[in-house]
Amino acid sequence: MDAPTHLSHASTRHVRISAQKCRLVADLVRDRFVGEALTILHFNPKKKASLIVEKTLRSAIANAQQKSPNVDVDTLFVAKIHVDEGPSWKRIRPAPMGRAFRILKRTSHVHVYLDERKGS
Repeated sequence: MDAPTHLSHASTRHVRISAQKCRLVADLVRDRFVGEALTILHFNPKKKASLIVEKTLRSAIANAQQKSPNVDVDTLFVAKIHVDEGPSWKRIRPAPMGRAFRILKRTSHVHVYLDERKGS
């Protein structure tokens, strides 16, 4: 579906972080050049989400270099990035009077699409 329109893409699935937390970081790097995006992610205070998005972005960069070796990494930019909810792990917390409360340990899927843009 998106493969022909974008230069490369990478996805990380079933990551043990909520999609809401990861989206806050993904919004920071959307429509930015990859060098600038990696710098933002490296110095972002939300460490776990930044690490996940950074690893996915580096994988997309490597995929672009593998797909077309003559591509200039400085011209690559984050064309599209989105974080979807993955399956939730259901856990049980004991509650008073023999009841049980459900704990949802949420997971997410991160998708990064790169394209080439000339200029700065």
